[in-house]
Amino acid sequence: MDKPVRGAIASPNIWNHTATYEIENHAADPDGTLWAAMLARVDWTGQVVLDLGCGSGFHLPRFAETAARVIGVEPHPGLVRLARRRLEARGVTTADVLAGAAQEIPLPDASVDVVHARWAYFFGRGCEPGLVELDRVLRPGGTALIIDNDGSRSSFGAWFRRGFPHLDTPAETERFWSLRGWTLDRVDMGWRFTSRADLEAVVRIEFKPDIAAEILRHHEGVEVDYAVNLWSKVRPA
Repeated sequence: MDKPVRGAIASPNIWNHTATYEIENHAADPDGTLWAAMLARVDWTGQVVLDLGCGSGFHLPRFAETAARVIGVEPHPGLVRLARRRLEARGVTTADVLAGAAQEIPLPDASVDVVHARWAYFFGRGCEPGLVELDRVLRPGGTALIIDNDGSRSSFGAWFRRGFPHLDTPAETERFWSLRGWTLDRVDMGWRFTSRADLEAVVRIEFKPDIAAEILRHHEGVEVDYAVNLWSKVRPA
């Protein structure tokens, strides 16, 4: 059995339910609101982009549409292979995928212009080693983008607080990033599924069975109002 690289922190949803997580990726940000917010912070056209914790490479082809080069880094060997196959199947020749962890990014100093990390490792307290690595691999003037759940609002935010009460409060998490000079954009991203069955499957990989059952009992339809935090920081030139 393949072992994740040293320092990897397990992601039970995508590691254990890769096909269902693919459905989740398709459902997220259906109107491109989050992508627009990211582009408002940095234009990666002609730049070198690092997608840190890229999973199965879902976002790599989109970055590759305009970036000069895209590098995915992922600690799970099976997902590394899936990401490489995705690039090959789409004929993307300006991107590749490396095995690695956020605490030891397998890239030289000052080698990338933009870092994108979405629901991967950077959840507030405890991610300080990864933040040091971001500073190391970013070129002066480069921009880091980190996306995480906003537990302070939206239906999903309420579910998140209920499902993970042991995590820092939204206020504590916001304080962590703000004290380190990161800028916050609050984004109403949304979920929109093509079927109720898909929504139910995704909820069940994101929450424990009792919490998932409660959520599904009270939430109707195939859409969810879902708010996220987009944190950004520019490395001083």
